[in-house]
Amino acid sequence: MIDDCTRECLCLVADTSLSGARVARELSALIRVYGKPGCIVSDNGTEFTSRAILKWADEDEVPWHYIAPGKPMQNGFVESFNGRLRPS
Repeated sequence: MIDDCTRECLCLVADTSLSGARVARELSALIRVYGKPGCIVSDNGTEFTSRAILKWADEDEVPWHYIAPGKPMQNGFVESFNGRLRPS
């Protein structure tokens, strides 16, 4: 999770698979520390489009914006960060 304003990596979870429920738990933990975000921007990955995330965003009243499929530059800083983070 990266803050678009400060470019700070707020949370990094490494695992072979992340469920929507796991992502929701991590987001809840971040909100307890940093407060509620104005909006969350993500791609259309299964962990971000799951029922668990949709329910979490609705219950916590957090606006969610999905970038257009096949348009990674709509979330360019995160894509660049991920590219530098992954081993070659």
